[in-house]
Amino acid sequence: MTELSVPELSLVVLIGSTGSGKSTFARRHFPHTAIVSSDACRGIVSDDENDQSATPEAFALLHHIAGIRLRRGLRTVIDATNVQPRARQELVAVARAHDVLPVAIVLDVPDSVCLERNSLRPDRSHLAAHVVHRQQRELRRGLRGLEREGFRKVYVLRGVEEIDGATLVDEKAWNDKRELTGPFDVIGDVHGCRAELETLLGELGYAVERDAAGRAVGARHPHGRTAVFVGDLVDRGPDTPGVLRLAMGMVGAGTALCVTGNHENKLVRALTGKKVKVAHGLAESLNQLEAEDEDFRKAALDFCRGLLSHYVLDGGNLVVAHAGLKEEYQGRASGRVRAFAMYGETTGETDEYGFPVRYPWAQDYRGRATVLYGHTPMTELRWVNNTLCLDTGVVFGGRLTALRYPEREPVSVPAEQVWYEPTRPLAPAEATEAVAHRDPGVLDLDDVIGRRVVHTRSHGRIGVQEENAGAALEVMSRFAIDPRWLVYLPPTMSPCATSSLDGYLEHPAEAFAYYRGEGVDRVVCEEKHMGSRAVVLVTRSAAAARDRFGVEDDGTGAIYTRTGRPFFDDPAVTESLLARIRAAAEVAGLFEELRSEWLLLDAELLPWSAKAIGLLRSQYAAVGAAANAALVGAEAVFSAVAARGHDVTELAERTAGRRADAAAFTAAYGRYCWTTDGLAGLRLAPFQLLATEGVNHATRDHAWHLAVIDRLVAADSDLFTPTRRMVVDLADPDGEAIATAWWTELTTAGGEGMVVKPLDSLVRSRSVDRPGADAPGERGPDADGTGPAPDASGPGSAATRGESTRLVQPGVKCRGPEYLRIVYGPEYLREPNLRRLRTRGLGRKRSMALREYALGLEALDRFVAGEPLWRVHEAVFAVLALESEPVDPRL
Repeated sequence: MTELSVPELSLVVLIGSTGSGKSTFARRHFPHTAIVSSDACRGIVSDDENDQSATPEAFALLHHIAGIRLRRGLRTVIDATNVQPRARQELVAVARAHDVLPVAIVLDVPDSVCLERNSLRPDRSHLAAHVVHRQQRELRRGLRGLEREGFRKVYVLRGVEEIDGATLVDEKAWNDKRELTGPFDVIGDVHGCRAELETLLGELGYAVERDAAGRAVGARHPHGRTAVFVGDLVDRGPDTPGVLRLAMGMVGAGTALCVTGNHENKLVRALTGKKVKVAHGLAESLNQLEAEDEDFRKAALDFCRGLLSHYVLDGGNLVVAHAGLKEEYQGRASGRVRAFAMYGETTGETDEYGFPVRYPWAQDYRGRATVLYGHTPMTELRWVNNTLCLDTGVVFGGRLTALRYPEREPVSVPAEQVWYEPTRPLAPAEATEAVAHRDPGVLDLDDVIGRRVVHTRSHGRIGVQEENAGAALEVMSRFAIDPRWLVYLPPTMSPCATSSLDGYLEHPAEAFAYYRGEGVDRVVCEEKHMGSRAVVLVTRSAAAARDRFGVEDDGTGAIYTRTGRPFFDDPAVTESLLARIRAAAEVAGLFEELRSEWLLLDAELLPWSAKAIGLLRSQYAAVGAAANAALVGAEAVFSAVAARGHDVTELAERTAGRRADAAAFTAAYGRYCWTTDGLAGLRLAPFQLLATEGVNHATRDHAWHLAVIDRLVAADSDLFTPTRRMVVDLADPDGEAIATAWWTELTTAGGEGMVVKPLDSLVRSRSVDRPGADAPGERGPDADGTGPAPDASGPGSAATRGESTRLVQPGVKCRGPEYLRIVYGPEYLREPNLRRLRTRGLGRKRSMALREYALGLEALDRFVAGEPLWRVHEAVFAVLALESEPVDPRL
């Protein structure tokens, strides 16, 4: 039995004459979707798989399909004769263009077998024997040269028996270490600085192991952490052999990994007798190695020669390469990939010191994996689009730096001295190495145009339509705050199902029924404040704003609306309010307790008139004034007509009722308006502490949030308004009755109503049939056609336990009858109007609420994890885009 080891990502080229059994072999060993057949392509372009005149077009299609699959990281199998060198060369070129390994599998069977099989196929029975003989001659002539043609693996199966007995084994790429999840300590360029390396390992918690001569020959972390060297262990420094001895021991013991650097590559060429220019510290390494014994020199050569270009670690979330690696090269294998990993990319220019100008690939990086690298010494660490250069120039008198992963915590030790004078000054962290590029942190036009799909942890794939993206782009580009503050946008909220009770459009009974039907045990009813939604991002100091958010204009935070616009036109008012919030947080001890230099709050800012005064004057006040003027005049007319003896009682009563409704309308919005002067009269009602450094609190239960908010209220009761609440056990009818009575009391006294939420956050349904989830006519599909992925919550989720993965609404609002006059008009409670409004549909609103909620959580997750700002903005932008969907704004 012959075992064929085939790389998981490769282009497999089957080679064999017509009738050799290639198609049968392919179907037996590979998924049908992976097979690209020349006959099938010929049929696609001509409707006849045997039409040889269509061969050029058929192979053009075959190469195109193969290219698409390889670009997407899928192994592809070419089912064609491929007996001619030119046909094979074109396929090798396709593999190289996509940086994958080409593999040849040759099926060499006797001519008689091919002839017999063709004779049994109606579509091949007419094939002349000389065609088969010619293909067989061409196949055998090319067997010895397949490796020279560029095939990295060649398998020749001779005879039917050997072909039938062959088995296939998937072979992982050498650089694919996705199964290693760390934690890791990724160490920057060492350059022969052994003493500093030992010191750094000690700082990282490793115990250095020594041989009888006292030399460091290994190191091990007590908690099983793994060191990863980014290359350039050698050259320039005082002890290249000592660094190699230590690194080799760690790699050999499995406590470290190492990728090659350009200096290791050059050292290997020098040690193997290749012609190289002895410069940039190579002479020091050669002299130091000369003092070592032959066994060590051979071991060092074998070690450096065996180093890989890069590693893909932690399920694909971490990539380590010496000079970095673009997304399309990660996990690939070719000379081009290796060259990029060692040297990076250049613009073709040289700087004033004679060095090549490096192209800033990291500024264009949009990959999901964190890329850690070295190669270009910097004075300071600076994250750029989820990439970080760890070379801080220890050999030049700088520091030796490591990054703890996944903690993203840098650890550095200073150089003992300047070991090698740099030819050019070390680049500052903010320096760019080529032409100016867009700000690498923020969303770019290419990231948002067209239809987009955002992957969320809690709700799977969420689509953004092209037309909605255009509207969102207009808002973000023209009206939004400084994008460095814009890390979250709050979701919309759906009302409860429509009530059938007389005189009510919304009622708590419907909210309780919804959550009970979804299997929720306890809910919290929170007083709903009538103001304007405000997201508050406050830093502890201007230094925190600069260090964490990159804002250096003396601002200490931002207060913005749910569409990302500044809440106040005057920055001074914003800073004054932030100072009050900061002071309250200090008094409450939140910065210290949560170990964060910033807080992100979701709140309501009162009064409504503070932000909506223009809307009030142009729409609500105008309606009330016009109604009052018209109806008072009408009443006067009816009174005069009645005085003349005419019976207009019905008309007069109807008009009086309408004037009462108009007066109620004016009173309804008037309750939420009062005069403010600067901060005087402003009230802030926070209801969630969304995030702090490294932690997304939005998934914590609401009892925790409200307890934190109570501390802020206690610290500054003149500014902060408490949120009254009541916890309800949905198995207790008396508890529901008490909450309903409380809601009635709130709304009768002029309150807007309440929001009903599951006590826990991020709740998934425990009901299959969803009884009571929607009132008739209120169901509706997701507007974008996307929804939760089967594994939306990852391992251990409800999906893996066989339960529902459907998200439950994070909250539903239940508004009072008088407040709804503002929304639906003065006379909405009249029975004909109420009957019509009860047919309102909530499906789209509920879908939008869930999608925006998931996107908000995703933005927070990405931000607190330290992902680049463009990744955060991808989710934030999607929330804004969804707001452009056609949904009734009154809901």
